[in-house]
Amino acid sequence: MLPASTNDDYRGALLSAWFLTLAGALNLIAGSIHFFLPDGGAGVIAGMDLTERRDTIIAMFAWMGSMQIPCALAQLAVSLRYRTLVPLFLLLMIVERGLMAMDGWLLKGSVSGHHPPEHYASLAALPVALLFLVLSLRQRR
Repeated sequence: MLPASTNDDYRGALLSAWFLTLAGALNLIAGSIHFFLPDGGAGVIAGMDLTERRDTIIAMFAWMGSMQIPCALAQLAVSLRYRTLVPLFLLLMIVERGLMAMDGWLLKGSVSGHHPPEHYASLAALPVALLFLVLSLRQRR
């Protein structure tokens, strides 16, 4: 099911691959929280008011978790076995976090003025992911 490793062909910074491993592990944890925690983390972590539309909110969190888990597994596979794809996955992470930050701070997610931890994490992850993308594109000696 899995093709041969491409790690020997990767010429970027190994630190970038390890950063993607960390991102994949954190994404797996977040996805598991959203999918498996009774409230998906909406109340106990994000501090959302669940008195109205509780079932819909929890279902949306579980849906998000169901997408995060396979994405995290792909990040881990790339970072550990298919490192030639590390730059692509870092770019995808930048797009994802950029859209999340834009929504959380400027668009639909900013309407209530409430900012769960993920809004701050997205802002912090953007410059770090950009740095590791640049490092992944530079050739090692």
